[in-house]
Amino acid sequence: MPSLWLLKTEPSAYSLDDLARAPDQTTCWDGIRNAEARNFMRDRFAVGDRAFLYHSNADPSAIVAIVAIVGGARPDPTQFEPTDVHFDPKSTRAAPTWCMVDVKLVERLVQPVTLAQVKADPLLQKMGLVTRSRLSVTPVTPAEWKRVLQWANGKAKDPAAGAAARAPASRSRR
Repeated sequence: MPSLWLLKTEPSAYSLDDLARAPDQTTCWDGIRNAEARNFMRDRFAVGDRAFLYHSNADPSAIVAIVAIVGGARPDPTQFEPTDVHFDPKSTRAAPTWCMVDVKLVERLVQPVTLAQVKADPLLQKMGLVTRSRLSVTPVTPAEWKRVLQWANGKAKDPAAGAAARAPASRSRR
């Protein structure tokens, strides 16, 4: 079974619409400059894995699409370009520090799943998006994947509404 992931991007830097306009709706996922995120990409990503695409620093921040990993990890060339914002003077072509992968748009979610929805859902409290909020690449469990898709397809029940409906009516005891 393919592994499941969440990839963050700021839509002002690279958005779902940018990916949708890319040739074959495919692009390299470069510019990752966190060692843990790099290690996930380098050591655990496999062609065929799936990932949620998450728009961070957006209004609202939300999971907006599903992408597939279609190209394995290889050196990220932006680390070698002095004029690139992702340049790393410590990295060399002989011993590159950073990698990238290729991703392809699989589908836009019917309804984006907002960060507020994820944080409010008891079934998603351990999701990396909540617990590792600054990490741009995080694993997603099959249960989390299923729950996010329930939200995206309008089939999830709002846990707050369910709790309110089950709570007994309060009575005043004056």
